Amino acid sequence: MTFQPKSEFLRVMVERGYVADCTDYAALDQALLEGPVTAYIGYDATAASLHVGHLLNIMMLRWFQRTGNRPITLMGGGTTKVGDPSFRSEERPLLTEAAIQSNIDGMQQVFARYLAYGEGAALMLNNAEWLDGLNYLEFLRDIGRHFSVNRMLSFESVKSRLDREQSLSFLEFNYMILQAYDFLELHRRYDCRLQMGGSDQWGNIVNGIDLTRRVDDAVIWGLTSPLLTTSDGRKMGKSAGGAVWLNGAMLSPYEFWQFWRNTTDADVGRFLKLYTELPVEECDRLAALRGSEINAAKIRLANEVTTLLHGADAAASAEATAREVFEQGGAGGDLEVATIGAEALSGGLTVAQLLVQTGITASGKEAKRLIAEGGLRLNNQAVSDPQMAVDAALIGDGLKVSVGKKKHRMVTVA
Repeated sequence: MTFQPKSEFLRVMVERGYVADCTDYAALDQALLEGPVTAYIGYDATAASLHVGHLLNIMMLRWFQRTGNRPITLMGGGTTKVGDPSFRSEERPLLTEAAIQSNIDGMQQVFARYLAYGEGAALMLNNAEWLDGLNYLEFLRDIGRHFSVNRMLSFESVKSRLDREQSLSFLEFNYMILQAYDFLELHRRYDCRLQMGGSDQWGNIVNGIDLTRRVDDAVIWGLTSPLLTTSDGRKMGKSAGGAVWLNGAMLSPYEFWQFWRNTTDADVGRFLKLYTELPVEECDRLAALRGSEINAAKIRLANEVTTLLHGADAAASAEATAREVFEQGGAGGDLEVATIGAEALSGGLTVAQLLVQTGITASGKEAKRLIAEGGLRLNNQAVSDPQMAVDAALIGDGLKVSVGKKKHRMVTVA
C-alpha cells in the first residue's frame, strides 16, 4: 500500500502484513498519534475454543495494547443467539444460553494469555449486557429505521448466499443490525472509535460506522485484516486432523507446536511477521534461509508462537519431544501427529486397531502383516503381537509409533 503511517500501531500493522483495508487511514493515523484509542473485535461463542484462524486478530489486539492503546474483546453472548450469516451456506445451529456461556468461558482462557486485563488495561465485555434487554418496538423505531434493506442486500457476504438461492432467515438478517448496534453502544459507553476484524466483516463494520454517525453524529473507523490461506491453498486454522484449537485441553501444546513446525517453506516469513513478535528484520533473515536450514526457522516459529499461547516451558518441552523422536530415534522428515478419541480406549484397543484408526495402515490385515514382518515399534520398542492392548497408560502424553526408520507418528488422546 502507498499510505505511510506515522502512528506506531498502524506502522506495525502495515509492516507486518496485517492490513487488508481501512475506512480512513489518515484520520485513524492522526487519532492514534494524538492519544490512546479504544478498539474492539467481536467473537461469537460458537465453539468451546478459539482456533488458529482467530489468532491473527488476537495478535492485532495484542499489538494495539503494546503500542499504548486500549483493546476490547467483545464476547457475543447476545449475537451468538442469532448467528452471523456472512459467507455461510446455511444457518448456524442455535445454542442454549448455558452452551454459549460455557463456550465464552473457554474462549476467555485464551485471551488471558495475550492481553493484560484490569483497570486502565484491556476490557472483556459481553454484548448480552445490552442486547438481552432490548425492547423490540423501541429498537425498530430508534435503530432499525436507519438501515436500508436494499443496501444490506448489496453486501457481498449476504449477496453471495442469495445468488446461490440459499435460504437466509429473518433471524440471521438481523445479525448485521445487532453488530452495528454493538459499535454504537461501545462508542457511547467506552468511547470506542475503532472496530477491527477479518475482511469478511467489512459490511458489518461499515454498518456500525454509518449507524453511529447517523445516531450520534460521531466519527469512528474500521480496519480489516486479510483472510489468510496457506501457500498451498488451505484455509488457515485447519489441518488434516481438523481445527487447530487454542485451548490446551482440546489440542495439546505439542500438537500445536508441531502444526507450526510443519509450516511450508513459502509461509515461514509471512507467519513469523504475523504470529510472533520478532523484529521484522529477523523474520526476513529467517525466511531467507534455504535447504535444511529453513528447519531452524520453522522451529523458531513454533517456539515463539507456542510460548505466547502455552508458555516457554511448554514450547521447550514440545521441541525436546520432537528432537527425541528424530535425533535419538534416528528419524528423518516431519513428525506427523494423530489423535484418537478416549472412547476408543474404553472399548479396548489393540495395536493393530490403533494402526488402522490413525491411518498408518489401510486395514487390519495390512497392520498384522507389518507387525509380523517386524516393522513396528512403539516408543522405540519392537512389537510382535498385533493383539497387544493399547491403553491410556501406554499412550501417556504421547505414544511414538514408528514404521521402519522414517515413518513416525505421535499418537495422543483427544
